[in-house]
Amino acid sequence: MKFGVTMPNRGPLATPETMKEIAQKAEQLGYGYITIPDHIVVPRKIDPNYPYSETGEFVWSADGVTDCMEQFTLLAWIAAVTSKIRVMTSVTVIPHRNPLFMAKSLATTDVLSGGRVTVGCGAGWMYEEFEALNLPPFKARGQVTNEYIEAMKAAWTEENPSYDGEFVKFSDIDTDPRPIQKPHPPIWIGGESMAAIRRAVALGDTWYPFGSNPKFRMDKLETYAARVAVLRQVAETANRDPSTIGLAYNCAFHSTRVEMHKAGGRQTFTGTPEQRAEDIRAFAEIGLQAMIVNVSANDKDAMFARMSEFSENVMPLV
Repeated sequence: MKFGVTMPNRGPLATPETMKEIAQKAEQLGYGYITIPDHIVVPRKIDPNYPYSETGEFVWSADGVTDCMEQFTLLAWIAAVTSKIRVMTSVTVIPHRNPLFMAKSLATTDVLSGGRVTVGCGAGWMYEEFEALNLPPFKARGQVTNEYIEAMKAAWTEENPSYDGEFVKFSDIDTDPRPIQKPHPPIWIGGESMAAIRRAVALGDTWYPFGSNPKFRMDKLETYAARVAVLRQVAETANRDPSTIGLAYNCAFHSTRVEMHKAGGRQTFTGTPEQRAEDIRAFAEIGLQAMIVNVSANDKDAMFARMSEFSENVMPLV
């Protein structure tokens, strides 16, 4: 089991000095991943459609802080100030950028980092951001995402790359440098819906859901296991060996305090080190291989304390 932390790319900790300290501290503590979130612009008015809150309200709108460092730039910078930890987009909103640019940028960072890039992929949810960026139609974002991932794979792996889709076409080009990792950096497909599951089966190396989506809640062992069973059934129907699809999980509700689940009982991944480790081991028995844990805080010392507590008290028990 590998664990990861999320780099604060906005707010009071998003300074070069502090982010460097966080990245190097995570590496020192034995975390396997640093994840970088993605937004290019944050519209001043956003309809309440955020998938990971009960009300649909986007937390960035609630706290009034709209600064946000660009994901691919920060990914490369974090790679430069570390030496072992994997750097991951979590997730890239795939329709937001040209696929040839993404393929080139990610391959470059993979080369410069010695093969440490993981590519988290999502279709996006914020209509207003799509409009501001003058992107393909929001309603077509699923198809756009699939085409762009296929196009990136072609750019990374084909001797004479070409692609002929509805939203991207190219031929007679070269795309060196190619990634160090073969055939390409691992592709983690984010999302909890059936569309995301089908995308993971068709295009992904790993399925990477968030456990806190109210529409597809996977914050208990039973609900997570049921959704994994759906993934594996879809894979079998598509003639893909389910064992070739890795399992990762984003745990936004991790806490050292016992929290109560809405349905009663203790919320999974909260409580004592022994309780949290037991939960993680149970998920691992289903096949979970990587977990991004919420150890974020708005104060550097508080974040370091949370990072250290999990590393020192929970990791050794898993």
